[in-house]
Amino acid sequence: MLKRMTPNRVTLNRALRRFASAAAGALLAGLTLGTAPAHGAERAPALPEFDFSACPTADELPAGADPGTWRCEVMHATGHLRLGAIDEPLTEPMKITFAEGRVDGEFRQVFGRMTAAPIRVGGTPLTLTPQYGGYSDFLSDDTRRGEFDIKFALGRAHGLPAGPSSGCSVGSDEEAVHLVLKDTDPTRVISRDPLIVAFAAQDTEFTAPRTTGCGPLGRVLDRALGLPSAAGTNAFTMDVTVAIRPYA
Repeated sequence: MLKRMTPNRVTLNRALRRFASAAAGALLAGLTLGTAPAHGAERAPALPEFDFSACPTADELPAGADPGTWRCEVMHATGHLRLGAIDEPLTEPMKITFAEGRVDGEFRQVFGRMTAAPIRVGGTPLTLTPQYGGYSDFLSDDTRRGEFDIKFALGRAHGLPAGPSSGCSVGSDEEAVHLVLKDTDPTRVISRDPLIVAFAAQDTEFTAPRTTGCGPLGRVLDRALGLPSAAGTNAFTMDVTVAIRPYA
């Protein structure tokens, strides 16, 4: 079902067209908007394939780390993002790779890589791509599953002649979206060889900043996307599977 465009998004499309006529090769020339992805998309029942190639090497572990006690984890997360006026499913998994273990009894982690597919923002020509924001702590405790910083690169849908400038994003390395994830479904083992676990988590309390690095489109994008957005109006829910491999 097609999503109704809000007045802000109509304003965005008009502003982008004006911007296109003023700056050669800009957004939306001759664009016909496509259908937004369905919210009810089902995941395939088969287990995903996990790529361990981004695991930190043994030489990249902290000084004093015993590789025999460390492990690499590859996390796949689908779910749903509500951020400002954005309300979209994540049907393609975010993939996060990291190593964890202890050094002299202290828990330590080494980040590997995060990748994600662009998310089409319904009712607009835009995409939103989750990216690592420079901080993560996946040590669970009684109050939360883990936390990490994330930013969302703004781009154009495939096939359009141009998009927002490179570096245009919601959140940045200096002001990332900080997620504190809390369990909504406890950990369960879904495979023992290889070891794969699953859980669900969410954050409904994070704030979202204005766009940054978007040049003259910044204010238009902020209005259209409902940014900045206060705590309590945003939500990031995740269905997560994690494959675990020891270093030795």
